[in-house]
Amino acid sequence: ALARRAVERAGRVDVLVAGAGVGWAGRFDGMPAPALDRLLAVNLSSTLHLVHALLPGMVRRGSGHVVLVASIAGAVGVRGEAAYAAAKGGLCTFADSLRHEVAGDGVSVSVVLPGAVDTPFFDRRGAPYQRTRPRPVPPERVADAVCRAVAGRRREVFVPGWLRIPARLHGAAPGLYHRLASRFG
Repeated sequence: ALARRAVERAGRVDVLVAGAGVGWAGRFDGMPAPALDRLLAVNLSSTLHLVHALLPGMVRRGSGHVVLVASIAGAVGVRGEAAYAAAKGGLCTFADSLRHEVAGDGVSVSVVLPGAVDTPFFDRRGAPYQRTRPRPVPPERVADAVCRAVAGRRREVFVPGWLRIPARLHGAAPGLYHRLASRFG
């Protein structure tokens, strides 16, 4: 319905920024099944359905840009947020796969990976943000990252940028990454 209304109002969608987030604080084995279903529906399925509805028009026109808002948790995993990390990791892998599928169609795909963002997200998930580092960034920084992703047709943008380091370390030296993550949280 959202996609249809957007096309009815604007005639077409040139840039789609897709991503929603609800969280769960605590161990995965303590998560109620309805909370798991809701988290996956909001964080993963709704985003894929929105892209599915709007991508064909972009491909037909031979132009467009899809920006998926994931999370650093989807790149490296975060203790106490297993389901959230799985959903956001799914968006990262979806972006990689979709990028291959639309190569040559004039459609670009970006993924923005913020760390903690200063929104009501943490209070709504049932536990406030308690880490001293990294500090939450203002949502405007995430919006700026989305703009940079579109303007530069960038594959991925981390917010803040230094989060690229743990993501790369996780991929290049997972054993070292896990030792450091265990030590520094």
